[in-house]
Amino acid sequence: MSKSKGIREVAYVDIRSAGGDGHQHNCSAGMQPLSWTDCAGGGQVVVERNIAYVGNMRNPHGTLIFDVKDPKHPKLLSEINMPKGTHSHKVRVSGDIMLTNREVLSAKNARGETPPDDFHGGLGIYDVSNPAKPKLITLWQTDDQPGVEYARGVHRFDFDGRYAYISPTMDGYLGNIVMILDLKDPAKPQEVGRWWMPGQHLAGGEQPAWRGAAHKCHHPLRYGNRLYTSYWHGGFVILDIDDMAQPKFVSGLDWSPPFPWPTHTALRIPFKIKNRDFLVVSDEDVVRLPDCPPHNSAFLWMVDITDEKHPAVVASFQLEDIPPEQQP
Repeated sequence: MSKSKGIREVAYVDIRSAGGDGHQHNCSAGMQPLSWTDCAGGGQVVVERNIAYVGNMRNPHGTLIFDVKDPKHPKLLSEINMPKGTHSHKVRVSGDIMLTNREVLSAKNARGETPPDDFHGGLGIYDVSNPAKPKLITLWQTDDQPGVEYARGVHRFDFDGRYAYISPTMDGYLGNIVMILDLKDPAKPQEVGRWWMPGQHLAGGEQPAWRGAAHKCHHPLRYGNRLYTSYWHGGFVILDIDDMAQPKFVSGLDWSPPFPWPTHTALRIPFKIKNRDFLVVSDEDVVRLPDCPPHNSAFLWMVDITDEKHPAVVASFQLEDIPPEQQP
């Protein structure tokens, strides 16, 4: 079986493994692949005005831009590459503005690669009014933090066309924090506000109660005046951004430990279910905490946030082959 990746076109664009014959296998019920195109795979896919933007996991591939107006014949328009020791696996687009993350890989994931001396993590901000010729507007840079073993730059983010909600590494802080950038003028991004978990601000005299950078912002997702923010082994937090200059902690949940996996995404469901509000929270099966009971696979959680100050887990979902004794 080939390890190549491809884009599946249905009503959206998705990254799927493909067989050696170049065809998609094991399609979900009611879905049929319309086409497949050979690319290096991706960490995020965004479709805007019949253009698909694909962020890639591994360098030298950074961002691929495809014309998918005819979904049976996707056409590669342009590509933005990344140097060794870095990646740009996330992309968001609003109107004519494209944002991509820029991150120095952790010592483990770099596989011996060293980034160029002049490379800085952060955000790439592009004009994609002509997707075939993306134009760099500016590079917003994070602090270098030389000598740390974890990844540096911006890991993942959200973008609503005006504000970017990002997870940068910054001097004086342990691991990624939450930051809001104003991109009213895309050439001059301005920090609006930031939030961090108590224990991250080393320069402010705080001391973490965890090992290494276990508690760090994976990425915030905005819904209304809230940021639903995954915080790795710190679980998730809900932040009030009614005053963006001073994000305020509303509540959070952390189940790691006893479960060993970090929290990857906290997604607010934008409608009520049985007159109640919910988050879908997913953990990622990587970087397991030591000294936790063995488990086969990470879970998906349903969290009731109707009373947002007291979020409550109401259900979990795991693969069918997980033994009952390893389920929550």
